[in-house]
Amino acid sequence: MATHLQQAAADQSGDVSERVSRIIDRIRPAVQSDGGDLEFVDVTEEGVVRIRLHGACVGCPSSTMTLKLGVERNLKDYVPEVTGVEAIE
Repeated sequence: MATHLQQAAADQSGDVSERVSRIIDRIRPAVQSDGGDLEFVDVTEEGVVRIRLHGACVGCPSSTMTLKLGVERNLKDYVPEVTGVEAIE
């Protein structure tokens, strides 16, 4: 049985923003289960994904680790054009 992320990786159609959005949609339930949420804002020309944090993620000391170890790692794995992730306000 394929995971949600594997299903997203299998569908490589679309531009970078569309692919990033699909991966974030699959990560979102895990973040929401901790009382937070992620909003995909855009991808810069350099490949940096900009995300806005909501709910419990705002001001949480673990949010940086969530972005780097969870979101950024998965995005880089499934969307090779992604070079990094940054939180914006």
